[in-house]
Amino acid sequence: MKLPLKLKETNLASKYKRILLKLSGEALAGDNGFGIDLKTIEAISKDVVEAVALGVQVGVVIGGGNIFRGIAASAKGMDRASSDYMGMLATCINALALQDSFEKHGLNTRVQSAIEMAEISEPYIRRRAIRHLEKGRIVIFAAGTGNPYFTTDTAAALRAMEINADIIMKATKVDGIYDKDPMIHSDAVKFEDLSYIDVLNKGLKVMDSTATSLCMDNKLPILTFNLTTPGNIAKAVSGEHIGTMIK
Repeated sequence: MKLPLKLKETNLASKYKRILLKLSGEALAGDNGFGIDLKTIEAISKDVVEAVALGVQVGVVIGGGNIFRGIAASAKGMDRASSDYMGMLATCINALALQDSFEKHGLNTRVQSAIEMAEISEPYIRRRAIRHLEKGRIVIFAAGTGNPYFTTDTAAALRAMEINADIIMKATKVDGIYDKDPMIHSDAVKFEDLSYIDVLNKGLKVMDSTATSLCMDNKLPILTFNLTTPGNIAKAVSGEHIGTMIK
């Protein structure tokens, strides 16, 4: 794969040929809790640059919870389908912000949306997405699956399988999966490895049950790790044992 001009050569190598990086919308908000924090996007871009330099092909699915959460609006009385479509549009805003930052760091990037918006993105076309990845471009998948009632976790699982990704890497604000919330409970125990069935049976909120079941049926591993630690994306791509692996 030909590297963009600003990427530096490295002696490390990627363990994977192609990954699907799942970013929550909340991750883009940084410490603000809402909106888009440019310093946070800058840090994410630098980490992705390091990962791409290892030779991996990167697809990204981004959420929209930092702008609008469809499920939360539905719980307050809004029509679920309408609120989910609003959430999809929020992911498109985040995708454009990511694309701008990635390209400023020398990463050729394409946004593909499940909802057609010709002026700002390409429509999602599986074969075109794969071709972009083969050419060393990052592909950001926006608007979820394009259907209400499906989360961006499910969209990540679906897109990962469609592009033949080797793994889903879900970047979160904690360093793996715990038996209870480590932010609240000091005695929370971290899992190093889990099976899909463990995640479903224990009700661990890694990804929603639909996404987890899709990954289980297609034997697609999921790695969760801390996005806020600089260099973690490259560490995950190179095969270093961080976070929690589900397989």
